[in-house]
Amino acid sequence: MKFVITSGGTAGHINPSLALAEELVARKHEVVFAGTPNRLESKLVPEAGYEFKAFEAKGFNRNKPWTIISALRSISKSTKLAKTWLTNQKPDAVIGFGSYVSIPICRAASKLNIPFAIHEQNSVMGMANKYLCKRASATCLTYDKAKIKSCNNVYITGNPVRASIFSAKKTDGRKMLNIPENAKVLLVFGGSLGAAHINNALLDMLDELLKRKDLYIVHITGDKQYEEVKSKVDIDAAKAARYQVLAYQNKMAETLAASDMCISRAGASTIAELTARKLPALLIPYPHATENHQFYNAKALLDAGCVMYLNDEAVSSPEFKKAVVKLIDNDDIREDMRDAYSKFDAENSAKKIADIIENL
Repeated sequence: MKFVITSGGTAGHINPSLALAEELVARKHEVVFAGTPNRLESKLVPEAGYEFKAFEAKGFNRNKPWTIISALRSISKSTKLAKTWLTNQKPDAVIGFGSYVSIPICRAASKLNIPFAIHEQNSVMGMANKYLCKRASATCLTYDKAKIKSCNNVYITGNPVRASIFSAKKTDGRKMLNIPENAKVLLVFGGSLGAAHINNALLDMLDELLKRKDLYIVHITGDKQYEEVKSKVDIDAAKAARYQVLAYQNKMAETLAASDMCISRAGASTIAELTARKLPALLIPYPHATENHQFYNAKALLDAGCVMYLNDEAVSSPEFKKAVVKLIDNDDIREDMRDAYSKFDAENSAKKIADIIENL
C-alpha cells in the first residue's frame, strides 16, 4: 500500500510522523510526505530519506482576526494543488499530524474520496485537527483528554516515538558527545524552538553546578538563543570543558541515551521520548501553550512520580535552583523516577496507528 503523511511546523509534529513512517516502511508500504517549503519538515523529512512535497499553508493570528483572509486563501490554493498531486500519487490513505499544512492535504483527500486519519499529539486538540476530525475516517489521540464531541472513530494510541530513541546506546551517546562513561550528565533543552527563560536561569547557576567535578551539562538552546547564550557564558576553561552548548541537535536519540536526567519544557514529543528512555526530568511547561496543554501533557508522568514539576514563574526564583540541585544530587530520587516509568507502554503507538490506517 501507499500512504501520504502530512506534518509540519515543529519537531513535536514531525518526529511522531517519522516514527509512523518507519513502522509503515517496515511493513513494506510506500510513504510520501507533504509539508511546508520553509519550516523544519522540509529539512528533517528529506534527511530521513523520504520523498517530500511542499505546499504553502498559513495560520492566522488570533489577535488579528483579519489575517484569517490570507490564511484561507493560502489553504484554498494549496487544496487545489494537493488534489492534482494526490490524483497522481494514488495513495491508499492519508494521515495528518496537525499543523496548518495538514488542512489542504486532508481536504483534498476527502474531495477525492481517499480515506484520511489524523493524530493529535497533545492533551488539547489543535485548531487544524479540530477542523479535520469531523471529516476524518479515524481520529488517533495521545491522550483521552484531547477528545472532542465532533471527533469520528476515536482511538487512544499514544504518541509514536522513532525506533532510534529506543535503540540508542548510552556508550555510543557518550562517545559522540565526548563524555566519560562514569560522568553524571544533565541535558537541558526547550524543544525545537528553545526556551529563553530556562536558558537564562541555567546560566545564572552554571558556575555553581559545575563545581561538581563529575557533572557534564549538554545545553540545547534553540537557534534563536544560541548566540546570546554563548555570549553570556562566564566560566573558566576547566568548567567549560564539561559544558556543551548547541543551537540544535539532530542526533537526539544518542543525546537522550547519554543523559542521566534532563530539564525541559513539556511538549508532546518530549514527554513521549522521556517515557521511552525512562529519563528522570524536571519539567517546566510552556506557560502560553493553548489551554495550558503542556501541563496536561506532563500530568500523567507527574502523577506517577516519573518527573518533577515547576511552573514557569518559578524559574526566576530560588525554587528553580533547589529543584535542579535536588535532581542532580539525589541519586535515590532519580532511581525512583526511572522505576515509575514502568507503568507506561511507550513502544506500541506507531504499531497501533499503522494498524488503524491499514484498515482504512
